[in-house]
Amino acid sequence: MDRRRSRGETCEVSEDRTGLGDVHLWWGWLDASEPAGDILATEVLSLDERERAARFHFARDQQRFILARGMLRHVLARYVCRRAQDITFQYLSHGKPRLADSGDIEFNLAHSHDLVLCAVSRAQVGVDVERLQPVAEIEQLARMTFSPAEQAALFALEPDQRLLGFFNGWTRKEAYVKARGDGLAMRLDAFDVSLKPGEPAALLDNRLDPNEVARWSLAAISPAEGYVAAVAAPSQGINVCVRQWEWLASL
Repeated sequence: MDRRRSRGETCEVSEDRTGLGDVHLWWGWLDASEPAGDILATEVLSLDERERAARFHFARDQQRFILARGMLRHVLARYVCRRAQDITFQYLSHGKPRLADSGDIEFNLAHSHDLVLCAVSRAQVGVDVERLQPVAEIEQLARMTFSPAEQAALFALEPDQRLLGFFNGWTRKEAYVKARGDGLAMRLDAFDVSLKPGEPAALLDNRLDPNEVARWSLAAISPAEGYVAAVAAPSQGINVCVRQWEWLASL
């Protein structure tokens, strides 16, 4: 099987839909240091999104939701040639959102603490991100969510490599499930991904459908220091173009 190396280098991204590459990955900060962020994000939200934001108990969580959804709308507006506030979403059976009337553009959103990622592609796409931080009882958590093969690979790592190995595995599994749109319907231990630090991201096995290995590729991304992320898409190798979202630059 020809498995081209996945790339996650930073590059200039054209929002021209005819020039859309495999995956455009936008990332931004959710603790707004730019006052314009709160304004530009809030003014494009739908009534439903404003109501969802109001239900958050803590102001920080509310702000992060507003900035994430606002950034998503502003990013997608660049690809569908309409105003951010005019974008409408529909939701698939397992809750995955998609554009209501732009069928050739797919997207996925993920956030962890104060960082958000938005992946845009013409094919199914999934993205996940986690901040590297200590995990209590990491071995117990791995036994609950990883396959036996993944557990063996994780526990074979040196102790100081296991945290990174765990988050490598977790983000790659989540990105794959999100790209497929299965939600909680797919067991996380039904398939294997690579997780050893330094090894290429890859789907190694899917015991429900072995042909999936040839259809899907994963890419490991480091959007910012202290964060681990992964992208999944149905292609032989992923060319990921990474760009930081800046509110003032979007004006």
